[in-house]
Amino acid sequence: MACGALAQPAAEVSARHTPPLPVDVHPLPPLLHNRPQEIARAVERLVDELEGRYDRVVVGYADCGTYGALDELCARRGLRRLPGLHCYDLYAGTERMRRMLEEEPGTYVLTDFLVRSFDRTVVRELGLDRYPELRDDYFAHYARVVWLAQDRSAELTALAERAAERIGLPLEVVPVGDVGLEKALVELLDEPAGPAARSPA
Repeated sequence: MACGALAQPAAEVSARHTPPLPVDVHPLPPLLHNRPQEIARAVERLVDELEGRYDRVVVGYADCGTYGALDELCARRGLRRLPGLHCYDLYAGTERMRRMLEEEPGTYVLTDFLVRSFDRTVVRELGLDRYPELRDDYFAHYARVVWLAQDRSAELTALAERAAERIGLPLEVVPVGDVGLEKALVELLDEPAGPAARSPA
């Protein structure tokens, strides 16, 4: 099972891998990220549904703002999750993300999923479509937008530029591809069931 923001890329990476990774991907709603305190409960409900249907269930989430709740669930249920604090670590790497945020703490990060869904997951969810004056409240302490580009197509580039313009910040594009996600998925599936996977140091 996977975060809705990772489900489609995970399915595509799994199908492309040689040999294809033997997985079915079951997504949870990506908007759970706006309520991270609910993620672990939602994951456990889906795990309950899937465990009788598969030999093994793995958790396609990083910590994602649960502050260890997913690790507690994984330890209790003998599950493994993806490494890292958030999906940005999967795409860009933990050290690269750390350096990027140390260089400019006011960095607002986008993935391809967030670029595609920006109007729905950010603008409408934050109420900016109804109250545009909230932009300064939400983004006053940000200095730039960094797009971790898995697919640097003309369409996504235009959407990323529009997203950055919508919140009034300069855009920086960091091509990352999906090698990091593929490596994490392969390692997750190769690991035996047991204690929860921890975020890399």
